[in-house]
Amino acid sequence: MKLESYETLHCDAGWRKFSFLRLVAENGTTGISEYNESYGSPRLTQLIEALLDWVVGHNALAHERISQELYARTRQAHGGMAQQAIAAIENALLDLKARSFDVPVYELLGGAVRDRLQLYWSHCGSYRLGQTVAYLDKPEVRSLDDLVDLGREVAELGFGALKTNIFLFDERPRMHQPGFARAPGWPELNPDRKVTQALRDQLGAFREGAGADIEILLDLNFNYRTEGYLSVTRALDDLGLGWYEIDIYDPDALSLIRRSVRTPIASCESLFGLRGYRPFFERQSMDVSIIDVPWNGIWQSLKIAALAESFEVNVAPHNFYGHLSTLMSAHFCAAIPNFRIMEIDIDDVPWKDDIVTQTPRIENGQLLLPDGPGWGADLNDQAIRAHPPREAEPRQYERGMG
Repeated sequence: MKLESYETLHCDAGWRKFSFLRLVAENGTTGISEYNESYGSPRLTQLIEALLDWVVGHNALAHERISQELYARTRQAHGGMAQQAIAAIENALLDLKARSFDVPVYELLGGAVRDRLQLYWSHCGSYRLGQTVAYLDKPEVRSLDDLVDLGREVAELGFGALKTNIFLFDERPRMHQPGFARAPGWPELNPDRKVTQALRDQLGAFREGAGADIEILLDLNFNYRTEGYLSVTRALDDLGLGWYEIDIYDPDALSLIRRSVRTPIASCESLFGLRGYRPFFERQSMDVSIIDVPWNGIWQSLKIAALAESFEVNVAPHNFYGHLSTLMSAHFCAAIPNFRIMEIDIDDVPWKDDIVTQTPRIENGQLLLPDGPGWGADLNDQAIRAHPPREAEPRQYERGMG
């Protein structure tokens, strides 16, 4: 069954956009995936389309052969956006293959070992700050008292865990993100006692509202260097957090941080492939390995999870995208034995539910595994086109087969 055509679609998502790839085989079977070019991957769509020009006309069911060939063709610039483009294609091919066999994707991964996935509420409070709350039908977070109320909301909805970023409430309520050149402190990325104290107050407010049983995770992103991470994690180490999430590219530095604190370390969401993850496992750099399925591809993510299991490390998906990505990550989490917990964004634009035919089902803070063919949902093209992003338009391509 040859791949005949493809289409890319984009949807406004407030402070970002949702992007999708649809593949079409010669018999009409389709496969879809979600990818993201809003954070550090500009023009990813053009790269995906360039790679697909090599793929159209090939056997649509041979996803591993296609992935390996695309890797070989891009090996002189491997990883990064090249891998993200390959992953978008791989994920859509897996969906197409599962639909052609009328089975869920997780059946192609060895079958599900669980049908409920524990979730954590990600970016808790982040999108309710002033710069993004206008897109939401939610109360704005202006103070620590609002965080107490939000923590209580998380508990009342049945979630067992939440993850937050660094907030400051001095001049105006905002996220502190020097690691992304979005705040004072860049490019030095030095620790600041005022920021550390603000974090302590923030985490205390969440704890007051959420109660003693809710696991609180802290995402420190790329906001420090080794010294800064050590300073902040040591200062907060008595709070009993579920994990510190740290983005750093040196496995030895991360291993040093892990050995220096009692709180578990989660990391690696920005890595690609077995070669990228292996040195972090070999140096015992993290307690929980985070894998981005839209970036790595679900088949490659399965390999990384297997490598993690050989080092007795649990994994968690990086999943702060749209509903299709959530379903993709759910199939991955269902099929691996060493699953820790799954990320999900609860606060988002109101039309997020409209752009897929089946939204993720959540009960008491757990995601119920979809049981339909493929990912268990399709795209609603009409809803996507009703919310076009400012800078992107859907593009179609088809080539006759000779």
